[in-house]
Amino acid sequence: MADVPVPLADDEIEARLRELPGWARAGQEITRSFRIRYHGGVALIVHVADVERLIGHHADIDLRWDSIRFGITTHDAGHRITAADFDLARRIDAIAQAHSAEPL
Repeated sequence: MADVPVPLADDEIEARLRELPGWARAGQEITRSFRIRYHGGVALIVHVADVERLIGHHADIDLRWDSIRFGITTHDAGHRITAADFDLARRIDAIAQAHSAEPL
């Protein structure tokens, strides 16, 4: 049986957020938004989804006409924030940069 992810303590979450500019805590998830036109956002989503499938961790994604928002929490940890969320956030940052998405 796979190990259950361990939620991070509040101080650890804050410390990790300081290492990821642009990401913020919203309740029990970390979030970040980017400016990108709709069709560019669709391509960004497909790229992120490919990586998510490989690592087995997924973000909630909200695509609008000119922006995209990612919200990450670990469902297997009771919808709490874990180290896996920060790993995915770093990957999303790199993918967003490759798609010329502008941080909001």
